[in-house]
Amino acid sequence: MKRKVYQIVFSVTLVLVMVAFLSAIFFANPNSSFAASGKKKSQAIAGTSAVEYTEAQIKQLQGTLNITEDQKELWNKLTSVMRENAKEMDALTKDMAENTKTMNALEHMKLHSQITEAHLVQLKKLIQPFEAFYNSMSDQQKNITDIVFRTGKYGKSKRK
Repeated sequence: MKRKVYQIVFSVTLVLVMVAFLSAIFFANPNSSFAASGKKKSQAIAGTSAVEYTEAQIKQLQGTLNITEDQKELWNKLTSVMRENAKEMDALTKDMAENTKTMNALEHMKLHSQITEAHLVQLKKLIQPFEAFYNSMSDQQKNITDIVFRTGKYGKSKRK
């Protein structure tokens, strides 16, 4: 009985960790800590949209993984979902950003809940094409991808 409970808890924990990694890699802005510090963001940081960030991630991943011709269709499906998700997130955050100046603490909390729910929906859409693409990878590509998910670092792109 204890073993079954442990397996369930472990599985749920593993899923949550995977969701956190996917969020960090595909959607998180690495400079979001500026908000808590009270410092002004530079124009370059303040102007980065989810679409721009996602395009940069796609380009970096494509160069790092050396995607083969056989993988192009799966890669294109994956990046299509990534781009759709980024557009949706930009629209959501733009609409909500206009109202945040007048929000109280409770409204801010609800806003963050809505954004988190949107991330979850987007991650669920991303899992199927990511799984298909991951399953098509060579052992070397899987190793690189696993490192990226563990560390968030992409290494050097071989493409110029």
